[in-house]
Amino acid sequence: MDANASRPTLVGNDHLTRPTREEALAAVRTLIAWSGDNPDREGLLDTPKRVVDAYGEWFEGYTADPAKELSRTFEDVQGYDDMVLLRDIEVESHCEHHMAPFLGKAYVAYLPTEKVVGISKIARVVEIFSKRLQTQETLTQEIAGALEDHLSPAGVAVLIDAEHQCMTTRGVHHRHVSTITTRFTGQFKTDPALIERFLKLAKG
Repeated sequence: MDANASRPTLVGNDHLTRPTREEALAAVRTLIAWSGDNPDREGLLDTPKRVVDAYGEWFEGYTADPAKELSRTFEDVQGYDDMVLLRDIEVESHCEHHMAPFLGKAYVAYLPTEKVVGISKIARVVEIFSKRLQTQETLTQEIAGALEDHLSPAGVAVLIDAEHQCMTTRGVHHRHVSTITTRFTGQFKTDPALIERFLKLAKG
């Protein structure tokens, strides 16, 4: 299954027409006014510009292509077929329900068959999918799906541990509650000993 299936992307502008910057600035001004403040007061005059610039950074994953990051692989690995694991990859994302940040770490592993990919590319894939409106469950699945689709590994394991500000700063106001999601494919899904080894190496 394509990790991008049914999810919009602005790559190539083939799914969505992006609003103009002026429309985005006007939308921020409207939200400021709706919140009860005056968008024309001195302290808020440049806020729409800052917010739009920040959105461009927070959601730059919509204009990036994970497949491109994983397209360059290496086959001269001297027969290496054991686990490749990256720990403590920073996750900075926003929940699609409240557009509030969720922050944490990703732990990603795969079992190469005939090819490997540069380790920085895996971190980049996590970053691309994170910089979109997300649920943690979907984010976990998309990372695993991209590696599965483009590396054809013997198995993939993904664990994300994150705190959601839509839970800590609003609603139930429970701080320091983390959410853990996992996705296992191939040998990771069928071999309990391999899962245990991944979890032990990932979380120490």
